[in-house]
This record gives sequence, structure tokens and C-alpha cells, in this order.
Amino acid sequence: MGNRYVTWLVLICMILLLSACGSASQEKVLKKASGKWTDTNGYELEATMEIKAGGEPRLYDVNVWHTKPDFYRVEVVEDGKDVSQMIVRNADGVFVVTPTLNKMYKFQSDWPKKNSQAYLIGALAEDLTKDKNLVMREEDKAYIFEAATRNSYKNSMPHQQITVDKKTMLPTSVVIMNDVKEEQIRITFKKIKLGVQHAEKEYAVDQFTETDETKGEQAAPKEEDKEAVGAEVEYEEFQTSYPSVKWENTKLVDDKVIREGDMERVVLTYEGDKAFTVMQQPATKGTSMLPVSSPGDPVDLGFTIGAITDTSISWEKDGVAFFVASSKLTREEMIEVASSMLISSMK
Repeated sequence: MGNRYVTWLVLICMILLLSACGSASQEKVLKKASGKWTDTNGYELEATMEIKAGGEPRLYDVNVWHTKPDFYRVEVVEDGKDVSQMIVRNADGVFVVTPTLNKMYKFQSDWPKKNSQAYLIGALAEDLTKDKNLVMREEDKAYIFEAATRNSYKNSMPHQQITVDKKTMLPTSVVIMNDVKEEQIRITFKKIKLGVQHAEKEYAVDQFTETDETKGEQAAPKEEDKEAVGAEVEYEEFQTSYPSVKWENTKLVDDKVIREGDMERVVLTYEGDKAFTVMQQPATKGTSMLPVSSPGDPVDLGFTIGAITDTSISWEKDGVAFFVASSKLTREEMIEVASSMLISSMK
């Protein structure tokens, strides 16, 4: 009886030992994966981003270049639309380029240390390593991490699920979720190439400006052409958008339309504990691609790239320019307002 008991005990111990050997520890996987993503001298990646929050899902193609230490180029193109935006960080600063509007803004910012996005794999690595409540589960071909978000939408979308391929130890997808863990954003990585470095000149914003040689000499319009030129800049009517955020002791108290010539501007005033003002008007096309200095930091709202300071946030979307100002809202709360205006919701 004693020998049989000892035999069974030895077998159980061996099974437990083998089981432990076959299951990778969270610490080892995290160290290997995050190290691989951050130790590389540069990378290129292609991804798709689907945004499900705010109504009809929208799909974007995302292309990223990164060269250590601080050079970035992120291009975001909305599927089915000839609309693209680019964030470029080079030795001169941080630039947001919108070719379709012929606009370029320059920031003195430490982006992407603030307001980074989940398609930057270095930011993903930081999310994982800095989350003390990180949870990992193992599947047949992947490791899946449950982590907190740390970026611009961390209040409204605090959870994320990061899937890592066992064979390559590279991320394959990121799912951003709201506070009840409903999927809001899904990023799917199609291709990641580590070790790719681009020369400094490839990050220069000069290549995004149209010169006389590339677009033909732009002399001042002749007198007979002025009428046609003026017709091109007529402002179109637009439907007023209202934020759908609902905060206690905060309500809309004024909805005013201001007309200046052919242009119409709408001003919404909210008063209460979280008072703020929203202005919106048709977006205008820039006259040149020379960079215009902008205060604050670029902020990727998912559906567009805007600019944020401690007291304001601005962005352009679907031909409309938006501006939110407040001395009572935090940056995260201003982003909540911006995100809630994706669809016009009449009061």
C-alpha cells in the first residue's frame, strides 16, 4: 500500500512538472515580446483600424515608419475616401499634414509620449510593462494580454486586448474596449518588419509641399479668372453636430448661428459643472502647404488627427472644422466631447 501511494505521488508530481514546463510564464513572455518590439532600431508596419464607436463602423488603412530614436511617420487613410492624414516627427518638430485640405500644422511636442496610438508597437510594449494588473492567457498559437489603456481615450475606453503570435512574438491585433468591455476599436496588423531604418531626409516635410515645378507656376489669378476662383471657395451648408456626452449639472443653454458673408458658424454653449463651448463651421482649403505653428500636441482621435491644449481641442472631419474650448474640462474630457460628435445628434 505504501509503495503504491509513493508511486502515485511521483506520477502526480511529474505531471505537474511537465505541465508547468509546457506553459510559458507571463513574465518571460512579456519580457521577450516587449523587448523585441522596443529593441529594434526601426520598423515598418501596415495595419487596418476599424472604429465601431459612434454609429456606422469606419475602416482605415494605417502605415507606420519608425526610426530610432525619435523619427516617426504615420499615415492614416479612410477606406473608400480620398482623404488621408499624416503625423511626421523629425528633427524640426512634429507635423500634421492633410493633403486634401492643403494644410500642414507644426507642433513643438513630445508626441508620441503623450496621446500615442495602439498601432505604435513601442507604445503597446509600454502599456503591457506598466500595467501592474496585467493578465495573460495562452492559446494554441497565441498569447492574449488583457491590459489597461494609457492613451488619449483611456477614460471612455479603458480596456484593451493584445494578441501576440507565439511563433513571431509580434502583435497580430489590438481590441480597444469601453468600461463594459464592448469592442470599440480593432487594429489588425497585416505586416510588421523589424530592423527597417529610413534616412533622415525621408522624414522631411518638404516632400509633402507642392512646388512650382510639380504643380505648375501659381501666379496671381488674372482679373477674368477671379470670378471662377471665388466660386471655388463658396461655403457649403452643413448639419449641426451636438455632443452626446451626458454629464450631471451640465446642459446646453445657447445654440447660436453666426453668419459672416457666405460663411455660417454655429456656437453651442454648455453651462454647469463641466462647462464648455463648441464652435463648428465649414473647413476651408489652405492656400499653401507651408507649416502653420499650432499650440499643444497632436491628438489622434481615431477618426481624425486634431490638436489639443489644456483648454481646447480642434479637429476637421467631413468638411467641417470643430473647436471645443473649456477651462473646466480635462484633456480626456475634451476628447470625450470630440469623440461623441462623430454623428450629428439633434438636441
